[in-house]
Amino acid sequence: MGFRIPRIRTVSFQAASKAAEVPRGCLAVYVGEKMKRFVIPISYLSQHSFQELLSQAEEKFGYNHPMGGLTIPCKEDVFLDHISHLNEL
Repeated sequence: MGFRIPRIRTVSFQAASKAAEVPRGCLAVYVGEKMKRFVIPISYLSQHSFQELLSQAEEKFGYNHPMGGLTIPCKEDVFLDHISHLNEL
């Protein structure tokens, strides 16, 4: 019985403009104080724990995200923990 390694690509915010392309079936989100950019599968949007993160983003930013993309207001380690659990499903 093995485990799946998360298939998340990460790019620092400074490099985000150079790596602006997002593969089909994925979306970019910005996380943490440094607004680190993560590219995640769209399928995560249907997962309950990810929807909780989206609710937090709505409470903090409404629908006006300062980065021009989806901004998740949590620490990077918390985000990565959530994502790693999604990969187990």
